Parts: sequence; C-alpha cells; structure tokens
Amino acid sequence: MILLPGYDLDKAAQVVAFFAMKAGGSINILKVTKLVYLAEREYMRLYDEPMFFDRLVSMPDGPVTSVTLNFMNGNITDNRWSRFVATRAGFDIPLACKDIAERDLDHLSPSDLGILEKLWAKFCNYSQYEIRDWTHIPENVPEWQDPEGSSRPISHAAVFEYMGKTNAEELEGEVGEFRKLQRVMNAAS
Repeated sequence: MILLPGYDLDKAAQVVAFFAMKAGGSINILKVTKLVYLAEREYMRLYDEPMFFDRLVSMPDGPVTSVTLNFMNGNITDNRWSRFVATRAGFDIPLACKDIAERDLDHLSPSDLGILEKLWAKFCNYSQYEIRDWTHIPENVPEWQDPEGSSRPISHAAVFEYMGKTNAEELEGEVGEFRKLQRVMNAAS
C-alpha cells in the first residue's frame, strides 16, 4: 500500500509509540497529535527535511500530520503500525504491547530520539488542551492558520520559512523531489 510517497510509516508509528511509552502506555490523541507535529517541525528546523515526510495540515484543534492522524484514528491500517500502536480507545492511543521498550524503536535514530526526548521534557506536564492552545499562538507555530471548521494545507516551505530558513522554497522543492523519487521507486517494485 502506497500512502504518500516518501512517508515513513515505520518511523511515524514509532514516534507515536515513543510518546505513548513516555505517558505510561497510552496517551491522549489530541496531545500526541500535537507532539508528533512538533517532532516533524523540529526535525525540519534542525536537518532541513521532515522526520517522516507526512502531509501537514491546519485543523481547528491546531496543526497535524494528516497521514499519521489517519492511522491513529483507524482510518488506515497496516501491520507495521499495529506492531507498535493499538487501536484507538476513546480519546487515547495505547501501545500495541506493554512490553515495547525504547530499544524496540529501531527506526528512530539517536537524533530522532533526542528531539522526542526534548519535546517530552518540555510538554509532558501539559494537558491536551494546553498543548493545543500553545500551538495556536502565532509566536509558537505561525504556520497554523485557523481553518474555520475545516482544514487547510500547511506547505513545508511555510514551516521552513518560519523556522528562519532563507532557502525555504528550495527545501520544499527537495521534499517534492524526494516524493517523486519515491513514487518512481514504488512503481518499479
């Protein structure tokens, strides 16, 4: 199944699992949705590319990584996801297994884990509503635009630009080229 060319499903699932582990085995969907978006964003700031190449979207409750959100909501299924993340239980996203440990997150590099650890340290005590509200503050996440009850795409260029990258359009072009390459490779396999 090809979801979005270049989207790293294994890494996205393990990012969600990481935050669920840190929260004691299950985490509120609104909170983890914001943490996942902020992880993608912070990786872009540090490394000039997305962590797992998701589609970025402004929604009423703030910015989201839309493919990952669809997995969390059960709209898309895949064994690679369900190996780490269980079916949504009400407003919570549980781990697939209580025995999952950080050593099992083999698609996350030390750099990935460093970003996730810093985000968790900063936001672990925020409620889901506090982190949502934090992402609505223009000084924190200026690329989020209130979609007024709908949704609105967030370009990678906008994120790069707000992160102070002077070559934001070029970096977005590289994301597009990566997706094209992945599309060709997927068609060839």
